[in-house]
Amino acid sequence: MEEMRQIATKAGRKWRCLKSIEATKTGIAQRDAFGRGVTQINKAEAQAKQRILKETPV
Repeated sequence: MEEMRQIATKAGRKWRCLKSIEATKTGIAQRDAFGRGVTQINKAEAQAKQRILKETPV
């Protein structure tokens, strides 16, 4: 499991993984690329879970 830290934002305190925090320090382009990569991973995981649920007989 990734290490998490709480950070203060305009909307309040949020939990962020250390990789995400470090990505914000590398510049806008690298930060955005990191965010797109994480989004793709999350979408793929969600789709895989949906496929498993569809294929599982009730």
